Amino acid sequence: MEVGVGGGRRHRELKARQVVATRSQPTKIVAIRVWVKLQIACRLPATTSSPLLCSTSRPSEEIMADQFDFLSHRRCVWVNGPIIVGAGPSGLAVAAGLKEHGVPSVILERADCIASLWQKRTYDRLKLHLPKQFCQLPKFPFPADYPEYPTKKQFIDYLESYASHFGINPIFNQAVQSARYDETSELWRVRTAGPATEVEYIGRWLVAATGENSEKVVPELDGLREFAGDVIHVCDYKSGENFAGKRVLVVGCGNSGMEISLDLCDHNAFPAMVVRDRAHVLPREVLGKSVYELAVVMMKWLPLWLVDKILLVLAWFVLGSTEKYGLRRPSVGPLQLKNTQGRTPVLDVGALAKVKSGDIKVVPGIKRFSAGKVELVDGQVLDIDSVILATGYRSNVPQWLQGCDFFSKDGFPKTPFPNGWKGECGLYAVGFTKKGLSGAASDAVRTAADIGRIWKEELKPAKRLFACHRRCISQN
Repeated sequence: MEVGVGGGRRHRELKARQVVATRSQPTKIVAIRVWVKLQIACRLPATTSSPLLCSTSRPSEEIMADQFDFLSHRRCVWVNGPIIVGAGPSGLAVAAGLKEHGVPSVILERADCIASLWQKRTYDRLKLHLPKQFCQLPKFPFPADYPEYPTKKQFIDYLESYASHFGINPIFNQAVQSARYDETSELWRVRTAGPATEVEYIGRWLVAATGENSEKVVPELDGLREFAGDVIHVCDYKSGENFAGKRVLVVGCGNSGMEISLDLCDHNAFPAMVVRDRAHVLPREVLGKSVYELAVVMMKWLPLWLVDKILLVLAWFVLGSTEKYGLRRPSVGPLQLKNTQGRTPVLDVGALAKVKSGDIKVVPGIKRFSAGKVELVDGQVLDIDSVILATGYRSNVPQWLQGCDFFSKDGFPKTPFPNGWKGECGLYAVGFTKKGLSGAASDAVRTAADIGRIWKEELKPAKRLFACHRRCISQN
């Protein structure tokens, strides 16, 4: 006679428990790892219960678990996914890519809005310098009715729509004070200062997405404190309306310096532009075609040095010689200079015509300032009313990333593009390619795919041996 052990009902119940245990095993393993590491990182007592362990949900359903570190008197927040620092285009692109891979994330932003550089630190007349197809973020093209070079407002609206489309909600007013990798817990600890209290976010991955332009550069200029007029950085300049009738010294001849000088002319000011270094000035378009787009096409078939030669011939054909107006070209071609030193050529939008007409005066380097005056290195002394420092921006990563040699002192990854997006111990860098928005988009796609791969591998069900249910045969 054959007798089933425990009977048919008990056999079915046991099978059901095995199925549940098998399906939830990866979730339990990840939750236990999270709980143990969080206790180590936050120095919590062993009896502390974990919100993740109290839930039967998958890890992706619980993005953050909140604890309080009684020893340091600050909140301790576990992030179930990457911690992204910066809610500019780079940070938004990474978060969107992670969502596509089913990975939750948290974005920490020091300002009270996304893309704070564009919203709060750019001038009113700014437009994208490159055609929109080279500036769009992954999987979200610009609206068809946008012009080829979208305005500042249009680009901000585009980024807002991007965040809304992918359901991205950064945590604002969280200025990162420090981020370091804890080798004991194998987790990243990111400490922020907010309006109310300090918070420490803890997670396995850290994505630095603060970009190349997070802090303004203010050079040391002899006698500037003695100057009696207004002195502002380009990040505080909005329009030339308040400078009408004034003599303004613009320090810097990059894209910002040239365009601000043009804007000052349009508002009846009298700009003098300081040109200390050599600079490439290229037409933005040739015969209705973007010079940048032409360069991208040529680079597919021709070597870089030859493309540089062709661009310089086109520039001479459209703009003529610039050296007689005080704008000397470097010996290195514009693309090679961009790739090696990160110096972007100036794409002319009308300023060069004002230089040729004398409305924008080109002057050499500064020797010293005095009350209402500036002395130049060639001995000229100019009477001026205001100074605008178009001296650019820099990365601020070295100020907050600690104990890591992935970034150099200038705030860029030591490994150049296209391999500078991934460090060790779960560290990633997005937006430091010196190739604008297209470079940031490329890094964001790679970063999201890499983290997504690791995430999915850890959630795969583990292969386990099932209990063997044998039937007992009793013989009488």
